[in-house]
Amino acid sequence: MGPHRVGGGGSPPGASAAVVGARVSPPAAETELKPELTLLDATMINVGTIVASAIFLVPSSIAAGFQSVFPTVLVWVAGAVVSLFGAFSMAELGAAMPKAGGQFAYLKRAFGPVWGYLYGWGASVIINPASIAAIAVGFATYLAHFIPLGDWGIKAAAVVSIVGLTVVNCFGVKTGAVTQNVFTLIKIAAAIGLIAVCFLLPGGSSSNFRPFWPTEPVGALIAPLGVAMIAVLYAYDGWMEITYVGSEMKRPDRDMPLSIILSTVLVSALYVGAAVALTYVLGHSGVARSTRVAADAATVVIGPIGAGAIAAAILISTLGANNGIVFTSARIPYAMARDGQFFRWAGQVSPRYRVPVIALIVQGIWSCLLVFSGTYNQLATYVIFVSFLFYAMSCAAVIVLRIHEPGMRRPYRTWGYPVTPIVFILFAGYLIWNTIVQQPRDSTMGLGLLALGLVFYFGLGWHRPRDSTWGRV
Repeated sequence: MGPHRVGGGGSPPGASAAVVGARVSPPAAETELKPELTLLDATMINVGTIVASAIFLVPSSIAAGFQSVFPTVLVWVAGAVVSLFGAFSMAELGAAMPKAGGQFAYLKRAFGPVWGYLYGWGASVIINPASIAAIAVGFATYLAHFIPLGDWGIKAAAVVSIVGLTVVNCFGVKTGAVTQNVFTLIKIAAAIGLIAVCFLLPGGSSSNFRPFWPTEPVGALIAPLGVAMIAVLYAYDGWMEITYVGSEMKRPDRDMPLSIILSTVLVSALYVGAAVALTYVLGHSGVARSTRVAADAATVVIGPIGAGAIAAAILISTLGANNGIVFTSARIPYAMARDGQFFRWAGQVSPRYRVPVIALIVQGIWSCLLVFSGTYNQLATYVIFVSFLFYAMSCAAVIVLRIHEPGMRRPYRTWGYPVTPIVFILFAGYLIWNTIVQQPRDSTMGLGLLALGLVFYFGLGWHRPRDSTWGRV
């Protein structure tokens, strides 16, 4: 398909005031997002969103699929490389098109309006609110380690965390960014601290790396490597988060690609380091058997206080991850509304704080409702694999736009092109295919929920070419 020129989060072309029904649009200065984010802010947003609870929990499920240490570590390294290849590709798009909404703008330009819309619909209505709800419940569950909470208490605490983070992010992009920086720096310190105590304090042994090499034939490792790779890629998910707020970066042409690549490299080092450190303390079989692997390792090296320390680290980590999602995700419906592909209210910006405050509030309310309904995990299961379809399409967009728009300004060009985007597309394709084969019912439901968005797209006229107004409903 040919390229489609798209105005991302910009104001409508033409006159300075546009008539929307009987109303007049506010001046552009009052409806635009404000560029305030630095390289540090951007990197902390990405790192903080990627690292939730996976570093403390997922190593156990990965180790359980193998009988030796080497393939367990290899899959974390492979996941890091594949994620970095995706990050290289997304960095080119982000630097070339620093627009609110990220992939919404990229897919629309490369493949046409309906693909940008489908991504935005899935992300705004299903994936991100379900993720916010699920992480909030995870936060509240670990809070119960310190404060007795029943089922309703956990739900109430989850809702309070969502409301609190939403309120913080309604007071300006810098407020949300500073909050993110604090949470992320603490969680980085906690992850490094976990790795350090595992190696430096008594309790670990190099003998725990045995057996290191696999004894089974290479062919027998293919299936478990594929399954583990899916879990690892999900653990690395989030390296594109900064692209949602591209229009709010001070120097997106330089800082966008740097932040994406730096955050992916940093998280990769933390994940691989944690996998090795936990094995050093518990041994391969111990890691595989553990249901709270980081807490168990910390207990070995620092005593009973270790479990509490890890619970506190997970509290901070999940809260920081959710702040990143709340902060960035509201920019997707904002960008869609500004392009006439979503409800008009989502494109409104607070004149004082210059953030999409209504989109933030509605996102928070919907996420809270999902907490109380208990359907967030189900929705995430249905749709999360679809996000890798859009990641693959974004990497393909690099190739498509290189062919159809060779003259596009590209401050950063994908390292290893075209090999790196193709490798990522192949891995994403495997993940999607495996999910459809292994979970056909959930996959069908996910694709159905995605297709449901087309009812609104055509029914409310969002498919029509954009005119001088932004939004129609």
